[in-house]
Amino acid sequence: MSAKFDSYQKRRLQSSYFSVVISIALVLFMVGVLGLILLKSNSVANRVKEKVAITIFLNDQVTKSQINTFKEFIEKEPYTRKAIYISKTQAAKNYSKEIGEDFLKFLGTNPLKNGFDIYLNADFVTPEKMEEIEQKFLKNNFVADVSYDKPLINLLTKNINRISFWLLIVSGFFGLIAILLINSSIRLSIYSKRFNIKTMQMVGATKSFIRKPFIIQSIKLGFFGAIIALIGLAVMLYYLDKYMPSLYFLEDYKMLSILAGGVLIMAFIISWLSTFFATQRFLNLQTDELYY
Repeated sequence: MSAKFDSYQKRRLQSSYFSVVISIALVLFMVGVLGLILLKSNSVANRVKEKVAITIFLNDQVTKSQINTFKEFIEKEPYTRKAIYISKTQAAKNYSKEIGEDFLKFLGTNPLKNGFDIYLNADFVTPEKMEEIEQKFLKNNFVADVSYDKPLINLLTKNINRISFWLLIVSGFFGLIAILLINSSIRLSIYSKRFNIKTMQMVGATKSFIRKPFIIQSIKLGFFGAIIALIGLAVMLYYLDKYMPSLYFLEDYKMLSILAGGVLIMAFIISWLSTFFATQRFLNLQTDELYY
């Protein structure tokens, strides 16, 4: 009879652990998907920003040697991702191709200027920083004029900020739900052992001694749940990359590292804190309060 009861208790305990792991895995998978959306939206926004160019037109008096020196100066600037020199001859060819006819035949001379298309690092593609860069170049004696699409930059910055704001709100909301769900699962698991906790306390065990095995067990369950969630995310990313290769899901190693690290850290912190406060609650209860 005792063996059957022990076997029953063991199966019940395993079932409880299994349900906690699955609950944690599902919640962390959801959080991982939200984190993926947040991280990838930032990556996509940066990719869009880095396609924006600011064009520098040079004075006709600038020599080839000075142009090379100026290019070296531009490439060393922190805002420069890449700088492409476009001669007035090449600019004329490009413009003729755009309009579909050779405008030089009508004008006789080339009115265009030598220049650079400077593609900026994403952090510098804002109205304020681009204005600073423009004013800095206009003070240079080599520069005749600076041109970029100001309305586009304003619209791009405004839309990216708006999207990022709402993504943060939604992610924060679902993150809170995730914490509450994981916390509830762990609390239910510990609730079934509340009499064991009180028995250990009555025989003189310290609170830290009682909490320790519960915290270790919960961290293990959280880790297993995180691994299952990461496997699910890996499968999802594989198919996303297969059908949407232009988003480079599997090539973005930084994003993948942040995502995996975030899921593991979240599992550890929530499991530890939930277990700590759940055991603390039962440790502070009176014996007759354990039945309610």
